[in-house]
Amino acid sequence: MTREHTPVGADGLEALYPFLYAGSGDLDAVLSQVEHSTVDKVREIVALRGDVLAADRDRLFACAQDLARAFRGGGRLLAFGNGGSSTDAQDLASLFLSPAGDAKPLPAFGLTNDIAVVTALSNDVGFDVVFARQIGAFGRAGDIAVGLSTSGSSANLLRAFDEAARRGMVTVGIAGYDGGKMAELDSIDHLFVVPSPSVHRIQEAQTTLYHALWELTLGALDDLAKGDQP
Repeated sequence: MTREHTPVGADGLEALYPFLYAGSGDLDAVLSQVEHSTVDKVREIVALRGDVLAADRDRLFACAQDLARAFRGGGRLLAFGNGGSSTDAQDLASLFLSPAGDAKPLPAFGLTNDIAVVTALSNDVGFDVVFARQIGAFGRAGDIAVGLSTSGSSANLLRAFDEAARRGMVTVGIAGYDGGKMAELDSIDHLFVVPSPSVHRIQEAQTTLYHALWELTLGALDDLAKGDQP
């Protein structure tokens, strides 16, 4: 089979799961390798989550305090990202807006939800502005901008953070690897970096991170409400 006829993604899958492409007819051996691979990945993400918690515990709490004050003042959360980070941004917004149980819903929006807006801006102006233009239209002082990226270097996120900072918004960045260009910005108030070379582990840890941030924000809002009581 020539390369141009190779199934899409086959090379990538073979790199991730070589035992599935080894041509072995030994089912027990394949299942054993799958088991070991799964266990290794679980151990890796558990350790990574622990590293992130150890590094960012105090900063997560401080960020949650800022978010709680913003929400209490009438602020709204605008979340954004590209690709898989786009779906994470939508999940983050849904978590705040429509939580399970008795948790308080908070105003939050995903900036990739409206595909007509995203494609219009990309086609008519440029993909680099798809988030900055929306923040320019909707964002106001006291709102919150949360951008997610595995690389930390997406140009449209960098422009969005700069625009959000100009408008007096609380800015939160969630990145991977070494933070990329997001780590160089002065326009991000709170930056959390998941230090891993694996996109899969980065996104798994980022999901845990923003769930923890949501819970801490709800707790901080409760503390603020208790402080109002006589």
